[in-house]
Amino acid sequence: MEEGLNELEQVIAAAVQHAPGRVVADLSIARGLDYYTGTVVETVLVGHEQLGSICSGGRYDALASKGNRKFPGVGLSIGVTRLVSRILSQDLAKATRSVPTAVLVTLNNDDSWAAAQDVAAQLRSRGIATEVAAKAEKFGKQIKFADRRGIPLSGSLTTTASTRSKTSARASSTTPTRTRGRPPRRTCTCA
Repeated sequence: MEEGLNELEQVIAAAVQHAPGRVVADLSIARGLDYYTGTVVETVLVGHEQLGSICSGGRYDALASKGNRKFPGVGLSIGVTRLVSRILSQDLAKATRSVPTAVLVTLNNDDSWAAAQDVAAQLRSRGIATEVAAKAEKFGKQIKFADRRGIPLSGSLTTTASTRSKTSARASSTTPTRTRGRPPRRTCTCA
């Protein structure tokens, strides 16, 4: 008991240094007694305490092991469902599309998958939510997939002798395509 109280005192002292007035020791919290081996934490969202804990976790003496060696650590989980349900129910945010993806990079053939992943990585590095088609189907099928999902842009890769070893996410052309009752879809060819 004394060891646990000493550990808790150290944790609270460190937390108060980094977040003064925001950390409280609550000795009534008992979480996964057979799971955690040290201090446990629960967080609440100020002003929304009725949600309950939105982030919980604790210390493990043996979070991982390799042979006879045990490695301690701290783990936690965030209650995304609780947070999102509150955000949406109080109109703090509204979904503007059915999916977050803004661009679907289509595949010309199965060999273009790696290049498509490179283009997707470039787009993602710029904050553009991007997916790569799962397989190289006919272009129309890939566009219909994007349309059904509500993805507004589709990009296809082209490879020429001068770009065979390098693919960039530069749009070389755009063509609006009318979809059922939706705004025109923009497709771009990435050279």
